[in-house]
Formats: sequence, C-alpha cells, structure tokens
Amino acid sequence: MLRLNRLTDYAILVLGALAHRHGDVMPTAQLAALTGLNQPTVAKVAKRLQSAGLLETRRGATGGYQLLDRPEDISLVHIVEAVEGPIAVNGCVDGTQDPCAVSNCCFMSNHWNKVNGALRSALQAVSLADLIDPADLFAPRDTETHSLSSPQLASGQLASAN
Repeated sequence: MLRLNRLTDYAILVLGALAHRHGDVMPTAQLAALTGLNQPTVAKVAKRLQSAGLLETRRGATGGYQLLDRPEDISLVHIVEAVEGPIAVNGCVDGTQDPCAVSNCCFMSNHWNKVNGALRSALQAVSLADLIDPADLFAPRDTETHSLSSPQLASGQLASAN
C-alpha cells in the first residue's frame, strides 16, 4: 500500500493552521495548541517545511513561523517532498538512491517512470487550499444526475438515487 507518513499528515495540519491565520506569524506553542500536536513535533515539522522553502521564521518575542506562499500556490507534491524526500514508487524510478538491481533484465523497468510521473502529477494538482477546504476538491453533490466519473462516486459520497 502506498501511504504518506505521519509527519506528512502533521505538516499538512501545521500548514493548514498557518493558512487559516492568513499570514500571521505563529510560534510553535500556538501551532501545537491549534493542531493538537505536541510542541517538539510541530518544531520538527516546521523546520523541515522551512528548509523546503514553505515557511519562514521570525525571531524575537513576537516570532514564530509564517507561510511563504498562498495556500493555492503550495502543492501537495511540494509538501510530501519537503517531509519525505523525492517521490519514487520503487527503485526503478530515475534518480532513486538505491537503484533496482535487476532493472537491466526486468520488462517493467522502463514503465515505472510513467507511473511515478502520474503520481507526481496527481499530487501536483492538489493544493494546500484544496486540502483545507474540501469543497474545492469535489463539486457540489447533484442529486438529480449521477455518472460513473463523478467525484462523489469516486469518493463514496454518492447519495442513493431512490
């Protein structure tokens, strides 16, 4: 199963809290209180996000962290890579640290870059704004007509059509 780690979830929570405060500078203690995370975890996540260019820090009595970009301009791929490193579905993807040992004789080796690219594109298409406002991800539910390609069906939110 492909799964994001907990620190990535926490990073989204921290970024979401900062986004809801519309550019305010917030110390880790305040971020911890808003997110329900402990302060050392918030500090660890914020440091990674700062290193990735998603946050900036301000020192002093009124210091803390602040978003560098608008939530609409922060993609999920940027958040994931800030916390987890480059996205690679397996060792056959170009640029991995531990290349696949059998890539020279594997019939799939040339196709994994396509899969990895599709995953990156999907994550790139979702912004922090989408994550903190789910209404942006899914169109309003239309109870009159339903199609197999509707977001509501894909997300399991389809109302019964009785």
